[in-house]
Amino acid sequence: MTTLSNQELSALIGSIYDCALDPQRWDNTLAEVAQALECEHGILSLNDIERDRILINRSTGWEPYWLEQRNKHLPEIHAKLTPWLLRQTSLDQPFVGSIEIPASQAENSAYVRECLQPLGIIDIAHYFLVSTPAHFSELVLAKQNRRGIFTKHEIEDGMLLLPHLRRAVTISNVLDVRTVERDRMAETLDALRNAVMLISERGAILHANRSAEDMLLNRHPIVSNGGSLIATSRSANNELQKAIKLASRDESKLGRTGVSIRLTETNLHPMFAHVLPMTGGDVRTRLHPAAVAAVFIDANSDDKHAAVTFAAAFKLTPAETKVTNCLVAGRTLADTAEELGIAMTTVKTHLNNIFQKTGVRRQSELMRLATLAVPPIQMHSLQQTD
Repeated sequence: MTTLSNQELSALIGSIYDCALDPQRWDNTLAEVAQALECEHGILSLNDIERDRILINRSTGWEPYWLEQRNKHLPEIHAKLTPWLLRQTSLDQPFVGSIEIPASQAENSAYVRECLQPLGIIDIAHYFLVSTPAHFSELVLAKQNRRGIFTKHEIEDGMLLLPHLRRAVTISNVLDVRTVERDRMAETLDALRNAVMLISERGAILHANRSAEDMLLNRHPIVSNGGSLIATSRSANNELQKAIKLASRDESKLGRTGVSIRLTETNLHPMFAHVLPMTGGDVRTRLHPAAVAAVFIDANSDDKHAAVTFAAAFKLTPAETKVTNCLVAGRTLADTAEELGIAMTTVKTHLNNIFQKTGVRRQSELMRLATLAVPPIQMHSLQQTD
């Protein structure tokens, strides 16, 4: 059961998805999410656990002074969240202070006493977008005394929004564009290196940008079958068609379906599809009235922007950034050494330094962190903090 009506939930999800096409809307949308869950304060951030700092931070309802005070208590906050995250089998479950922290511990907390109580905050919920041993990205919502602690239904409302938030920030990263406007839609989409297609309710391709047209001509990893979009991989196509069908019916039911669909086999350069519903919201419905979904294919191995922004957040050196860029593009260590003209031992040294700085232990974890942690970094409305 939810405290939000279907209409309210649909409007809120619509606002979240509009941010994928217009990232400058994140400020207002963050405020809408907080208000819908009867919260006065919200934070969207990327946290560095090892150094107890916030790399990226955007907020609503927080004055700069109190954000600064909160940052002083990051060691305590991280000390609570880190062991809790390690015990979780799913990131979908939020950390809610009134549930996870006994009253006796809350009374002795400097964070509660010096930051939350002066603001009249009685409860806080942390919803996680991504988590690694050294970093996590989260949405933090805080309730004041007059609202009471988070109810079970309010917690569940936040959980309903979580997969949509992940989808929106992922697609926002893939697009790397401020706003797509209807009167310049073709021009804007054609300028993108990633393939973008607008799809009708019956699966017909209504519009394909130049990158998508090239893929369709090459028949890899997608084809046009009688004007309909088909993925050449059977398993990928099954999820793709399911996501398009759900998007046409009710975007609030889409959930995880259609996010990061791997279109290529494991031995080939990775290509991922992301499905954005287009039937709701303020921005999306203006692009093409008949479109029910937009399909974005993240396949650009030459675009270094994601690796550069990722490297900036984790303080990688130029050499480490080049290695990261190669690995994120799907190259092996041997390929990386050959492309950069350096010895394999040097590549491994850079990789070990990258592991140390990002807090991961394997290349697979590094790839996961790069693909999931970059979206909050690249959202144009977010601001980097020291």
